[in-house]
Amino acid sequence: MSKDFEHSFVTLLQENQKIAHKICRIYTSDADSHNDLFQEITIQLWKAYPKFRGDSKFSTWMYRVALNTAITLYRKSKKTVKIEVFDSIEFKLSDEAYDDGVEHQLKLLYAAVKELNDIEKALVFLYLEDKTYKEIASTLGITEVNARVKMNRVKTKLKKILNP
Repeated sequence: MSKDFEHSFVTLLQENQKIAHKICRIYTSDADSHNDLFQEITIQLWKAYPKFRGDSKFSTWMYRVALNTAITLYRKSKKTVKIEVFDSIEFKLSDEAYDDGVEHQLKLLYAAVKELNDIEKALVFLYLEDKTYKEIASTLGITEVNARVKMNRVKTKLKKILNP
């Protein structure tokens, strides 16, 4: 693997790492789990990067890989993470921890989202990231109509959770 290839990956990952941190925030409840999931997402992105053809934006591709990793990892009953060492790669990612001092409303929303199933969490996350239904459908591998229907159902479910 060339240094240019590694540099390209690291640069794109650094520019888009907030995506992974936001996904970790939705699918984990403590700092250790967040860090473990972030590491696993990074590993999966690295493994999949040679197959990235550039048909979509890197960020869209990253959403898909990160969400699939989070859903797969946390559907398993064991929360073990396979650790791989990349001695030949020299890079550091800054830990842009998500601010826990956010407004009360945001905390309530996160609490409500945690009650949703994995696919519903992914839908809400992409919706809150201002993705179009076409982009949501593409990322989740469903039809655009299905994405709209599911999102409407999730909105209704969230309203019931937030206003019992």
